[in-house]
Amino acid sequence: MTRGPIIAIDGPAGAGKSTVARHLAHHFGLLNLETGAMYRAFALKAILNDQDFDDAVALERLAAETSVTLRPERGGNRVLLDGADVTERIRDSDVTQGASRVSVHPAIREWLVGLQRELGREGGVVMEGRDIGTVVFPDADLKVFLDASPEARSQRRYEQNAGVLAQPDHRAISKELRERDERDRNRANSPLRPALDAVVIDSTTMPLEAVLARIEELVRLRCRDLGAAEHA
Repeated sequence: MTRGPIIAIDGPAGAGKSTVARHLAHHFGLLNLETGAMYRAFALKAILNDQDFDDAVALERLAAETSVTLRPERGGNRVLLDGADVTERIRDSDVTQGASRVSVHPAIREWLVGLQRELGREGGVVMEGRDIGTVVFPDADLKVFLDASPEARSQRRYEQNAGVLAQPDHRAISKELRERDERDRNRANSPLRPALDAVVIDSTTMPLEAVLARIEELVRLRCRDLGAAEHA
């Protein structure tokens, strides 16, 4: 191919998008761009400026004076907010919830989608988020929508937090995830949904190894088809 493939991995919170994207990037030598981190970085900017997540006009003004950058590294993206590394801070629950709230505003999405397109325009990337295959790169070479039941996703988040928090609250995690699903799926601008040509994979009862093997095969087949088309 003249350029590398663009692979879109979409899905709700806790479906395993980040794990899949990191694996694909390492396995196929692609750049892993976690677009959700960009929304979290802006949510952190709003928190630091004591800005109301629901004030669209004020958030748009704040965005005009904000720089969000992803710095890809072998171990994953480093996230820079106005030049400062906020990679660890944006994983905190207050920022995660804030990201879901700022993402409903069309002006904020338009701004960040532009940045995401610029990051991925050369190809050779796997981008994960919630609207990569529908909005950011509707012509992506491969689109995967990774889903799972709310119960399975809550349990995974609980197990992840158990390695970080002394006593994670399963009910609080489940409530937070369901609230985020509600916002993501029902926002007016770029709602969470599979692209019409996406391969939908429900990982509720699938072990991680099976999910990775299935998507690896999809990538291999798609890259083979693209290579054949180029030389036709």
